[in-house]
Amino acid sequence: MDEQAHSDYMTAFRGSFTSALRWHHLDDLWQRLREEPEGWYVYAIGEPPPGNTLTREEFLSFLQGVDKLLREEHLEDYCGIVYADDLQKPAMVKIYDPHNLGVVCGYSENPPLPGWVLSRIPPVDLESDRPLPNNRKRWWKKLFG
Repeated sequence: MDEQAHSDYMTAFRGSFTSALRWHHLDDLWQRLREEPEGWYVYAIGEPPPGNTLTREEFLSFLQGVDKLLREEHLEDYCGIVYADDLQKPAMVKIYDPHNLGVVCGYSENPPLPGWVLSRIPPVDLESDRPLPNNRKRWWKKLFG
């Protein structure tokens, strides 16, 4: 990947994001993503960044799977762990793992990395400081072999 593409991704990744604070906000975000399911990269932090976008079917399957995981494992009456650069017309979405939240909101020089990043631009290796837990590796492999 060339330096400009790397820079473009990191600029977008470090940009401004808004939380899907309530579960109905997350439902709305998923619906917007389902309306345009082509052209999305899905990057599981801790795995090598993907070189290709997902097919329509793979992307829709991912959304269904990650929604189920979040609702089963984030036992709160609010969501607040999914962030989009634009909730109305997203081009990048950060999904935090319910079991590795740290301090997701607020300001930090070294905020925790999300578990997954959806983007319209090719992702770069974010060099996770944590290995992907085995249960998440199994979940990822179950979705994508």
